[in-house]
Amino acid sequence: MKIAMIGTGYVGLVTGTCFAESGNNVVCVDIDEGKIQRLQGGDVPIYEPGLKEMIERNSKAGRLTFTTDYSTSVPGVDCVFIAVGTPQRDDGSANLGGLWAVVETLSKHLTEQTIVVTKSTVPVGTNRRVWEKLKELTGRDVRVASNPEFLKEGAAIEDFTKPDRVVVGVNSPDVADTIEQLYRPFLRTERPFLSMGLESAEMTKYVANCMLATKISFINEMANLCDLVNADVNDVRRGIGHDERIGFSFLFPGVGYGGSCFPKDVRALISVADDKGMQTQLLQSVDDVNEAQKTVLFEKMNRHFQGDVSGLTIAIWGLSFKPRTDDIREAPALVLIRQLLEAGANVRAHDPVAIENVRQELGDSITYCDHHYDALEGADALAIATEWNQFRNPDFDYIMHKMKQPVIFDGRNLFEPETMKKLGFHYSGIGLSV
Repeated sequence: MKIAMIGTGYVGLVTGTCFAESGNNVVCVDIDEGKIQRLQGGDVPIYEPGLKEMIERNSKAGRLTFTTDYSTSVPGVDCVFIAVGTPQRDDGSANLGGLWAVVETLSKHLTEQTIVVTKSTVPVGTNRRVWEKLKELTGRDVRVASNPEFLKEGAAIEDFTKPDRVVVGVNSPDVADTIEQLYRPFLRTERPFLSMGLESAEMTKYVANCMLATKISFINEMANLCDLVNADVNDVRRGIGHDERIGFSFLFPGVGYGGSCFPKDVRALISVADDKGMQTQLLQSVDDVNEAQKTVLFEKMNRHFQGDVSGLTIAIWGLSFKPRTDDIREAPALVLIRQLLEAGANVRAHDPVAIENVRQELGDSITYCDHHYDALEGADALAIATEWNQFRNPDFDYIMHKMKQPVIFDGRNLFEPETMKKLGFHYSGIGLSV
């Protein structure tokens, strides 16, 4: 098929490249000339394992191209995917300005057979309004679809090519048939293609992310309670996870979720409910618990150092909101760093890929280290905020040598408390009994 992908952010770039990998001809369109020039030159603006190599392979084969020109890329394609950002407004609602700008521009170049597919996460009812707007602008009944994405940063290619399911919301059965044909190479292991109404597909995306966010906030709150009653959350997690009704996924306690999806989508669904006059008590609590969880490591440090961390040097391992990505949006590490700086501490930080993004955010207010051991130089404490694999089996003798004080606050529960105690460390995790 011939596909135009509008937007070369995380979702658009991964989706377009994976479609090209399966033999389709894909042109990725963006209004950002600098980004398009970088992509044309082989420079990928986001970090996602395996994506750069896949882009290079498909670009060389001529199946994947990049442009800013709608007039040459949109006419005659089978599907146009809209994958522009829908950032959060101050009130928690989604900002759809970028999407409506794309709809306006697309309307001038669409041919009759083209299906317009919204890949962006949008409030319930948006795709129906897209359909109505395109009908108004073109004077004909344009075929539209909602095709929400379920990609995890750091594993996006695997998620796209081996999906749990593909969800599509349509307003006519023939649209579903065309999109199913497009996804068929990725559904050969009998994964389901789920066709439904436009609103149901939009709602599915929000409910999925809100459910996962709820599990994270729940186990984090239980971990905090475990701290108070001398229970071990890992034992508790095992005790409940073997219940098939609960399972183990997303039951790993930590310092809160971040990124571009969970925080934004929870608040967006709260906003949708508010617009309908419904109070979402559970979702509001999920968001509140998560925001509070991002302060847990600082509170533990503050108690350990008797309420005064001023003048101390704190090492931080991990700056991205999760491993295998350079995304620092809503990252718990940034909350911790800002608290430490406000309290007068000095911060030395390392992350395998996110340092430059943090530098743009925080400037020279902290010291950036190329190696995680370098961050420990003269440190009074180490805080672990992201569970990168290279942090899981460090040389503890060397850590003891580098640090001023053998104190570790582990926001991802990477180590065993008893082992750390025997090694001579003061070790504090999330909900771990010692």
